[in-house]
Amino acid sequence: MKIDQDHGRFRQIVRGKVRQNLRKYISTGELVGRKGKDVVSIPIPQIDIPRFKFGDKQTGGVAQGDGNPGDPVGGSDQQGDGQGQAGKDAGDHNLEVDITLDELADILGEELELPNIEDRGKNKISNAHDRYSGIRRVGPESLRHFKRTYREALKRMIASGTFKADRPVVVPVPDDKRYRSWKTINEPVANAVIIYMMDVSGSMGDEQKEIVRIESFWIDAWLTRHYKGLESRFIIHDAVAREVDRDTFFHTRESGGTMISSAYKLAAQMIADEYPADEWNIYPFHFSDGDNWSMDDTLACVELLKKEILPRANMFAYGQVESPYGSGQFIKDLREHFKADDRVITSEIRDKEAIVGSIKDFLGKGK
Repeated sequence: MKIDQDHGRFRQIVRGKVRQNLRKYISTGELVGRKGKDVVSIPIPQIDIPRFKFGDKQTGGVAQGDGNPGDPVGGSDQQGDGQGQAGKDAGDHNLEVDITLDELADILGEELELPNIEDRGKNKISNAHDRYSGIRRVGPESLRHFKRTYREALKRMIASGTFKADRPVVVPVPDDKRYRSWKTINEPVANAVIIYMMDVSGSMGDEQKEIVRIESFWIDAWLTRHYKGLESRFIIHDAVAREVDRDTFFHTRESGGTMISSAYKLAAQMIADEYPADEWNIYPFHFSDGDNWSMDDTLACVELLKKEILPRANMFAYGQVESPYGSGQFIKDLREHFKADDRVITSEIRDKEAIVGSIKDFLGKGK
């Protein structure tokens, strides 16, 4: 249908505009607050909204009465209260459209040239559902197959000589009826869990948390595209780690020292207790300003990664958000101890403009 073609073309225009402005959306966090359950509401600039245009016939009708251009409507000569001069440029027309998270993830992948994720083969979790795979003679009327029933009735009437071409009425009897049959099948479902860990000590301010929030949104969008069952867990830590909900993760205000190993211990315990490595794709992400309490605690982190987290995880991602108060040493220590291990991915996030590059660092290897 013509309207379907027009709608498809409009969606392509929207997709192009989203891709054109994607880096702006990522760096400003404009989309994060517009996320619904399955879609994101996106303001699209520079798309003309359809409008009616009147013809030029001078034969009366709308806007063809007495009066001159510029006369006040209703004949009033009263001046308005506004200040300043009238502008000469057209106003901006921002059109808000809804786009699914899958579409958004596809656009992200195209723009950043992200490869598809290679599932580690964790397919022991199954999703049972019914599939209609055949025809049978009995069943509920709601599953009656009209075409097959009609064909059987027509064959019977032709064979018995009761079908009349000049009065082609086909009436099925119970033996003619055919019904859709189904069987329950189990399909493997690729499940994944993201474990977000964030340093909330005094050196991690609101700007640093905003960077983490924006980057987490896009990481979620990309991983959701690849896994039907995606869970997100949240851990915050200063000198002590604890699990929190999403809202607390991004808005809590803490202070005090930093012991990164407390978060790694909690994440390792969470994985061991709830996410068997042969059934889950596991993605731990840690964000910090890189200022740890001591070298001893850093070495404890290294041991936890080597022995408990990396053997079970698809990858381990560490993003270091630049802070005027942090030493930034932790990322150097990780790179020194894991320089030959491609499962450990590190990224330095100087400001919001660096979020795009950081997402590519983390997701660009298709793990």
